[in-house]
Amino acid sequence: MRDNPRLEEKPRKDDEPKGQKVRPINNGTVIDHIAGGQALNVLKILGISGATDAMVSVVMNVDSRKLGRKDIVKVEDRELLEEEVNRIALIAPDASINIIRDCKVIEKRKVDLPDEIVGVVRCQNPNCISNTLEPIKSRMLVKVKNPVLLRCLYCEQPLTERIAEYLI
Repeated sequence: MRDNPRLEEKPRKDDEPKGQKVRPINNGTVIDHIAGGQALNVLKILGISGATDAMVSVVMNVDSRKLGRKDIVKVEDRELLEEEVNRIALIAPDASINIIRDCKVIEKRKVDLPDEIVGVVRCQNPNCISNTLEPIKSRMLVKVKNPVLLRCLYCEQPLTERIAEYLI
């Protein structure tokens, strides 16, 4: 029987209407081409939690020709600091940053990691001098930018996976 709406067939993917699923922003930043499933880590990097007053849109696991699956984060009335962009590049090396003003993209750029990252990622080696009470900051050398491969300057421990867990 077709009388019960619960039993109705869901439309096939090919039948789904195309178009915007999230409204555009007037002013702010759109972070596009985030690897699928990393949007929540991007929010963490930006210090955005459920208690924020900012209007934030998150789209996760949408189709992408380039990445297969991607996430998108839109933050109204905020332009990112260079340090924030560098942190995002650690977990989303293919990301692009779009600055929006008066509903228009005024700047579009790819994220790019610097050759050295200081005080952003802690070494995963618990015995590293940067993880002790010594008054030094962590220093990671960027050996490969995509996929990201970091190496601790002090103990030479590599860091390639779960980088978001080691963000300071």
